[in-house]
Amino acid sequence: MPTLFESLNEDQRSAHLADCAARALPLWGLAPQARLKLLNISENATYRIDCPTRSAPLILRVHRTGYHSLDAIRTELAWMKALKIEAGVETPQAIAALDGELIQTIASPTLDEQRHVVMFAFIEGEEPAADSLIEPFKRLGAIAARMHQHARAWQRPDYFERLVWDFEGAVGRRGNWGDWRDGPGLDAAAIDLLEQLVDRIGMRLEAFGMDDARFGLIHADLRLANLLVTPDDTRVIDFDDAGLGWYLYDVATAVSFMEEREDLDSVLAAWVAGYRTVAALSREEEAEIPTFLMLRRMAILAWIGSHAETDLARELGLPYTEGTLRLAERYMALFPIRR
Repeated sequence: MPTLFESLNEDQRSAHLADCAARALPLWGLAPQARLKLLNISENATYRIDCPTRSAPLILRVHRTGYHSLDAIRTELAWMKALKIEAGVETPQAIAALDGELIQTIASPTLDEQRHVVMFAFIEGEEPAADSLIEPFKRLGAIAARMHQHARAWQRPDYFERLVWDFEGAVGRRGNWGDWRDGPGLDAAAIDLLEQLVDRIGMRLEAFGMDDARFGLIHADLRLANLLVTPDDTRVIDFDDAGLGWYLYDVATAVSFMEEREDLDSVLAAWVAGYRTVAALSREEEAEIPTFLMLRRMAILAWIGSHAETDLARELGLPYTEGTLRLAERYMALFPIRR
């Protein structure tokens, strides 16, 4: 019986993914002496490639199995290309392999699996510093507005397929990232509180609505780790979670893991101000931002429960659950049920 990836230990998984990456290089005609450097492993494994025959590095993404279909990845790459060409949003561009295809599939000689791999051109920039976010968030708000305007008008390809970040997709029992009840350290009292929170979120989202002006194609993970800042631009990377959701979910993802910052209101105000330099955002929509912050918070709690083996999940751990409970109390005080 073939070995399953899930049965491997952490070192074996890392070695397997590195082997997949190495075996993908000849498909792009890269020299055998090209150097692979692991950047991160989350949903996918991402590597920097330095090759003596190229003047600039490349980025290789080895996809996890069972998350995205071939058409879903094609859709992601098509939107990234359209954003760069049609909306002026700087995004990494996929590079075709020797056979002319952007996506390659690597079969494992030892495991019962196949993995899609994509090569990207390298783009310059640094992750924004978390201690000074006002100006970067004004810029990010404007970029998010440009992306949303483009999404509303974009002619989607026939093969369009992406995740859906609606209420069920984010916090349902069969959500995209699992069940939040599997998050770390949740006892019966905590689950009861969070179930009340989720019900309150659902009520408000139902009233908020899902018309085309408010719900469409979004990045769905605009956190600091997925932004590259230069002196005059902010570049957006990692569209792996891009899908259909509320446009305001993007501002919630931008402050992921920062919801208890003392200056959060100022950071959010900067994002809103930047957004309004490009597109309209009503006072009603602005007032609902806390709902999307909690929707995202609960989705991440589910992710931690279903990705306990990752470095990020271990780093967040129980403190993330404890913070979520504090935020839940504040949210329900902010939006009490009207009798």
